[in-house]
Amino acid sequence: MTLTDSLTEAFGRPGRITFEQSPLGGVVIRLSAPGGTALIALQGAQVLSWTPSDTNVDVLWLSPQSRIGTGKPLRGGIPVCWPWFGSHPDPTSGAGAHGFVRAVDWRVLQTAISNTQARVTLGFELSQANEANLEGPAAVQIEISVSTVLDVALTTLNLGSTSISISEALHSYFAVSDIASIELKGLEGRTYLDQLSAKSFEQTGSIAIPAETDRIYWNTSDTVIIHDTALNRRIAISKAGSASTVVWNPWQEKSARLGDMADGAFRNMVCVETANVGPHNQITVSPGHSHTMAMRIEVQV
Repeated sequence: MTLTDSLTEAFGRPGRITFEQSPLGGVVIRLSAPGGTALIALQGAQVLSWTPSDTNVDVLWLSPQSRIGTGKPLRGGIPVCWPWFGSHPDPTSGAGAHGFVRAVDWRVLQTAISNTQARVTLGFELSQANEANLEGPAAVQIEISVSTVLDVALTTLNLGSTSISISEALHSYFAVSDIASIELKGLEGRTYLDQLSAKSFEQTGSIAIPAETDRIYWNTSDTVIIHDTALNRRIAISKAGSASTVVWNPWQEKSARLGDMADGAFRNMVCVETANVGPHNQITVSPGHSHTMAMRIEVQV
């Protein structure tokens, strides 16, 4: 029996939740509801696509060069950065950026459907080899629900006897008509760290992106609106359990160095990331407790 067959037998819901072999090279989950459809890779529990039924246009951007099963994270969709964001807190650890769960397969834990929604829950528990990156054993779960909106909730569970500290992000890549045709609203007056200059500023007015942008907005629970004037579309990103918002676009020079973005692809994407990023917004989870960071994406035409 193939993996898709065994997952279908255990968790499939005919016509609503299916498991498929993707042209990208691995197994994906298709969630179908009257309001839209999403694709999720087992690798990284990563949402690859979300298409609302009323527009039939994908809200997320995925690099055509992304492939599952290469040992590398996928560029695009909604990668899960956990249990750290950016560089590892210990510079001597030798660990890569943004944690390790983006490149490993997660387990399907549960599926459910209703008249309006399709939902899947996936999980990953740290092995002994990975526990050195935290103060003790932990697990992470993600619940992804499709209806007329896309809901994603990331939960950290402390399985040990000491507190653990994490940083995290849902590193969401949004598809846009052209980077010159968008503005981001909702973060006016918020303080941000410009990671390119290592200086802090206060946001004045809406955010335009005329060059490489890498900003961490601290202490904000605000909803962010991506206003795409060329598409006459607004993408609303609301959240809970998150105190940081990251705005990122690599622009041309950095895109060329990344290796998994085609020439000019930076023009058709922007990252607005739901996050808890240290040192200001790092999360501490007590023994036997959990923390959930949730994001909702809604298209406003």
